[in-house]
Amino acid sequence: MPSVVSNIVTIGNSKGIRIPRALLEQCHLTGKVTLETKGSCLLIRSIPKPREGWEESFKAMAQREEDPLLDDAASTSKWDDEEWEW
Repeated sequence: MPSVVSNIVTIGNSKGIRIPRALLEQCHLTGKVTLETKGSCLLIRSIPKPREGWEESFKAMAQREEDPLLDDAASTSKWDDEEWEW
């Protein structure tokens, strides 16, 4: 996409710019973003969603058999047998 010209506008006590939809869609910008300066440039990035990519990671772990149970659910302790009320 060629360069786009936009005006800086007043929004309350702040300033803002209008970003054309095509640019937002091309960069996948939605919701909250982070703003960062790089020299004289302003960098706008999407904030990753919590747990984004976890499902793929868990599937890959399972395929590599790296997801064993950490305890034996069938085993019980003395505390389980004598103290715990089922």
